[in-house]
Amino acid sequence: MPTISNFYGILVQMYWNDHVPPHFHVRYSGYKATVGIQSLSVLTGGLPRIAERLVLEWATEHQTELMEDWRLCEIKAQPLQIAPLP
Repeated sequence: MPTISNFYGILVQMYWNDHVPPHFHVRYSGYKATVGIQSLSVLTGGLPRIAERLVLEWATEHQTELMEDWRLCEIKAQPLQIAPLP
């Protein structure tokens, strides 16, 4: 599973040829969640409040890039790295 971004100990990853709706996976300090790209909301799992806030802020800033990476993963191509939060 490619890691497309990493910030403040938060790993953002996508699976190749994953199920819809478009989403990404987040791992942070033993927590796991999936986040919808279009809805910008946690779909499954959970994160501590501050980590969730950072992930959703980052996803809002990079929603177009996330959809592009989703499309790449659909065809089993390597997704592009996305800049972390500063």
